[in-house]
Amino acid sequence: MLDKLIVEFDKVMQTLLSKPISRRSHPDLDVPDNDNEFSDQEKSHIVGLMRVNHCGEICAQGLYQGQALTSRDKLNRDIFAEASAEETEHLAWLHNRIMDLGGHTSILNPLFYLGSLSVGILAGVCGDKWSLGFLEETERQVEAHLANHLEQIPMDDDKSRAILEQMIIDERGHADTAHNYGAANLPKAFKVLMQLSSKIMTKTTYYL
Repeated sequence: MLDKLIVEFDKVMQTLLSKPISRRSHPDLDVPDNDNEFSDQEKSHIVGLMRVNHCGEICAQGLYQGQALTSRDKLNRDIFAEASAEETEHLAWLHNRIMDLGGHTSILNPLFYLGSLSVGILAGVCGDKWSLGFLEETERQVEAHLANHLEQIPMDDDKSRAILEQMIIDERGHADTAHNYGAANLPKAFKVLMQLSSKIMTKTTYYL
């Protein structure tokens, strides 16, 4: 138990304090850099959107960590672990993009991480089918959220676009996997509550 707690604490520290690393090449690696063509206002808006998405991936890390901790089935724990690994890659892509534009990640990341970790633990305690249902609904909402950001970024911001498009593919894959492994359909009230929580995160981390 002590070893497990140390491992989980190390995950928290790595997520919040270390620079994330991607196993795959960054989607924008070979995309031409035209950031100097953007106005200061456009850059600020792009950074704000990327900061929101970065915090969303921080939340995903906490959520999946909590779900893996309380999952009863090893196969489901593997699903959460693989989703978490890809979310770490998303963190690396977004972090790099934010830094390239001279921005910063959200100071609220620790708060949202701990909140998501608590929700993940609770979801896992409710049972694996409900935990998978929570994963599926989370990813469906994230996919819609990313699609909205694709419409908001400047048309010629090809680097951010490449990152968001690959993230959408990955998030859709996570949702489909959860669905195929027996995810329960969450009550509408839970879905609405998740949307409200997402709006709070979005509104605050865009600026902070």
